[in-house]
Amino acid sequence: MSKALSGYRILDFTHVQSGPACTQLLAWFGADVIKVERAGEGDVTRSQLRDIPEADSLYFTMLNGNKRSITLNTKNQKGKAVLEKLIKECDVLVENFAPGALDRMGFSWERIQELNPKMIMASVKGFGPGPYENCKVYENVAQCAGGAASTTGFDDGPPLVTGAQIGDTGTGMHLALGIMAALIQRQTTGRGQRVLAAMQDAVLNLCRVKLRDQQRLDRTGVMKEYPQYPDTPFGEAVPRAGNASGGGQPGSVLKCKGWETDPNAYIYFIAQAPVWEAICKVIGKEEWLADPEYATPATRLPHLKSIFATVEEWTKTKTKFEVMDILNEFDIPCGPILSMKEIAEEQSLRDTGTIVEVDHPVRGKYLTVGNPIKLSDSPTEVTRSPLLGEHNEEVLSQLGYSSADIADLRSEGVIS
Repeated sequence: MSKALSGYRILDFTHVQSGPACTQLLAWFGADVIKVERAGEGDVTRSQLRDIPEADSLYFTMLNGNKRSITLNTKNQKGKAVLEKLIKECDVLVENFAPGALDRMGFSWERIQELNPKMIMASVKGFGPGPYENCKVYENVAQCAGGAASTTGFDDGPPLVTGAQIGDTGTGMHLALGIMAALIQRQTTGRGQRVLAAMQDAVLNLCRVKLRDQQRLDRTGVMKEYPQYPDTPFGEAVPRAGNASGGGQPGSVLKCKGWETDPNAYIYFIAQAPVWEAICKVIGKEEWLADPEYATPATRLPHLKSIFATVEEWTKTKTKFEVMDILNEFDIPCGPILSMKEIAEEQSLRDTGTIVEVDHPVRGKYLTVGNPIKLSDSPTEVTRSPLLGEHNEEVLSQLGYSSADIADLRSEGVIS
């Protein structure tokens, strides 16, 4: 069966996380992704957070599967010549260098267009045009500048960043969508174009409900579904709302059986209006159904804290999985707090290819995430990450270099 992006070639000039997450997604869909790494060094994450000496770290392997690796010294004129050939042969160049780095290498957007007018040049940057566009940005900086940190955590505590990499991987996913749109448009125009995904912009896109709430707060001065209501006055900016739902449905994290020793013995519970009657019956509080203070979502809002406390007394008598099974019988929205260990051992995620075990020639077997997007006509086969420079000869021969040419490039330090 063919792959969705078979026939497209991606020149991957990315490193660390945001760019590699983007190009790995394209590789999962079948694109030929050629990862260009510095001769002798490679992507810095190959050696970061190593758990096995001399083996590429999990940081690298889990972001660079399904790719080919070549090493290239672009400061060498022959290295530049190789890069020029690659640009002519590829459809997309993806980079997440610091601002201006490609220009200093001699490969400005104008030069790339001269070499290949159909080239799509896709970039991850920290900020878009503006006062901070030349600043270096990492994951947590993006979360802070994009609004996530100020709205995450509890109101009586400091801003918090989330463990989900919404700044890096989140931006990579946005960039992949931009690349796909540019490839589709090229079929009509015949031209390449630049694609930019700024990390601040991507985080803000994922925080759009908080921008919604800022406007509501400006207009009304209060947000009744937030846990601060009615006890704590609201300020000028959207506050941190703990574990309250961002969608307007009252929700909270509740303790389950074993919470005293298990930090993840919790469940997320949503007191959704359409199943309020079922909630009351399941937890044994049918008297609430006849109580006017609990009759409607609006009248329940001032009592949410006591409602969740009462539900928690029920959830504490059962494991999170027992609670899940019971509540799902009545379509009551809920979800167990799953630890990374539980997720890694979940067989259903293995069966769907969301978690994949891969064999590596140095590391041995390791777990990695699989493609989160499933296409019925383009199944994803997850393969291991490449060794540094593993595909030098293969790629260079495809560019027309002979064995003697490749040997010369190696002897001159153009490749390693």
